[in-house]
Amino acid sequence: EITQNFLLHLTNILVGYIHASNNETCKVLEFHHPRLLLGRLKKVLFLESQPQNLSQTLKNCQQILKYCVKTGHPKFFNQISQGLDVVGLAGEWITAVTNVSIACQIEAPVYVYMEEVVLRKMCSLIGWKNGAGILTPGGTMSNLYSVSFCMQFIFPKLKFNGLSNEKPLVLFTSDQSHFSIKRAGMLLGIGRENVVLIKSDDRGKMMPGDLRLKILSCIEANKKAFLVSATSGTTVLGAFDPLHEIANLCEEFGLWFHVDAAWGGGLLLSKTHRHLLHGIHRLAHSVTWNPHKLMGIPLQCSAFLVREKNFLMGCNSVTRDLGILAGDEFLDDRTMQASRHNDILKLWLSWKAKGSRLLENQIDSLMILSRYMQGQISVRPGFELVLEEPEFLNICFWYVPQRLRHLPPGAERDDKLSTIAPKVKAVMMEKGKTMIGYQPLGDKPNFFRMIISNPASSEEDIDYLLDQIQLYGEL
Repeated sequence: EITQNFLLHLTNILVGYIHASNNETCKVLEFHHPRLLLGRLKKVLFLESQPQNLSQTLKNCQQILKYCVKTGHPKFFNQISQGLDVVGLAGEWITAVTNVSIACQIEAPVYVYMEEVVLRKMCSLIGWKNGAGILTPGGTMSNLYSVSFCMQFIFPKLKFNGLSNEKPLVLFTSDQSHFSIKRAGMLLGIGRENVVLIKSDDRGKMMPGDLRLKILSCIEANKKAFLVSATSGTTVLGAFDPLHEIANLCEEFGLWFHVDAAWGGGLLLSKTHRHLLHGIHRLAHSVTWNPHKLMGIPLQCSAFLVREKNFLMGCNSVTRDLGILAGDEFLDDRTMQASRHNDILKLWLSWKAKGSRLLENQIDSLMILSRYMQGQISVRPGFELVLEEPEFLNICFWYVPQRLRHLPPGAERDDKLSTIAPKVKAVMMEKGKTMIGYQPLGDKPNFFRMIISNPASSEEDIDYLLDQIQLYGEL
């Protein structure tokens, strides 16, 4: 009875938090400067010797929730992962209650089969007939897997002999790619200098011509070119690399082709927009796809997918060679981990509830909302797009206050314009009504990076954000 009452009270607290996250009149966050926040939470966070009763535990939960950012709020636009999928949330609750590792079939028979079914579906959306995959602790780990699996596949004895007898390995990725590709090079002994960055065009897309030159340069230097990582949905500009042309180069030079579609992979569910990933089915050996981004599944939920099932088996095994197929009892040999958190239930439950059709409608609606915002920026005085007609859900723009509009393009204007976004963001944080990110890029001054991935956001929320930016930008 005590346990039941505790959980019922906790459920009421959480439902209240969910209600606040969906209430337009509630704040996105209760902002306090870090030192002040630490002072307010010091007593709560301090670990004491004596136990506390459950009533105090509930109060602690309320205190923690009070200062959390409501990422499910319709006016939260700061990160790529947004929204609050209540069915996915239910899946996460069930996951915690069942509390099993998904490492082997004996311990988690339902979840093991569930993961296989869902990942096979994702592979089919890519266009693979014999694909397979695993869920990993985030896109960074999925990209690490891609480089590791490629190394093991190309050099089957690598895990026994190491890199000492091989030529220096070189991988290629766009200068707009996620940092995790560079980090994979560092962690796997390739070295940062051998992670070669390919130039991107003015829309943030990898330039195949520069890729060809860099591959040839690598060969001339007697190094081993082995992998190209393309991006479908860069984190800043939302760019999609030309996969078809990159695939041709990978085929010509015999390179592993990885596609980091952590952000843009969900577009494969949309008949209208999947063309942005044209070519992914052809020669891609592996793909990263994060359902916790565009599909709105609660964090964390990331898939590492491979074109051929046997790619997965043996790479991380400490007892068997690459290519030897393992039975279900050795599912953990596919991964770098032993125990694995069950990230599949929330994805399966949400997909099952919505069906592919509703997920497609959800994604298409986000794209429509993105076009609405582009239209608003184009007609509002002082607003300027970083890229004309962005093709995805990243809307990057400046707000130019009236006091700067007379300045001609140049260093003085850029220096002053670069201060606007940080100042506006600071005021927004203190007010707590909405959140948006900002950053520079290359020689471009700080700009706002708007991300639209919350199905609960509306045109009114977009208008409110732009109104607030204009208001605070003129201060």
